[in-house]
Amino acid sequence: SRHPSVKWAQRSDKVFLTIDLPDARDVKLELEPEGRFFFSATTGPCKVPYEIDFDLFDKVDVNESKVSIGMRNICYLVKKAEEKWWSRLLKQEGKPPLFLKVDWDKWVDEDEEPEGTSGANMDFGDMDFSKLNMGGAGDFDFGAADQDKDDGSDTQEESNVEEEAPTVDGAPKAKA
Repeated sequence: SRHPSVKWAQRSDKVFLTIDLPDARDVKLELEPEGRFFFSATTGPCKVPYEIDFDLFDKVDVNESKVSIGMRNICYLVKKAEEKWWSRLLKQEGKPPLFLKVDWDKWVDEDEEPEGTSGANMDFGDMDFSKLNMGGAGDFDFGAADQDKDDGSDTQEESNVEEEAPTVDGAPKAKA
């Protein structure tokens, strides 16, 4: 079987694992208190099998860990048994497997973690795991950011709005 791409990030009390596998079917996930993590699934019309099996750096709290299976990826929030920073994700030393990458969108350095956001009593119940890997502009209205107050006067600028409208990549079009 093949290995899907896996991204990871950590806080002092948890680890984020994001398995990128669109349209995953027959998903099987196992997380053991000693830190063993197992994942298998199939994808595509030929049901291509994918699998991951590795030992995390330290023990985890299986009961407080949560998973969200989406259309494009599987997000697993793994609660650490002890609140401490891990020096790496995997127990084995050496170079990590090629399919394992750091998730820079979620990464926070140990000295940058905000005070009071970690702790054994942290409630994960209100966290929406379906939005953990939402990249891009989202609901940002590009047009609203450039609008000035309308003072009611017809100026030359307003008549050239079409010429100055941004292109798809966000750069302004050249004036005619």
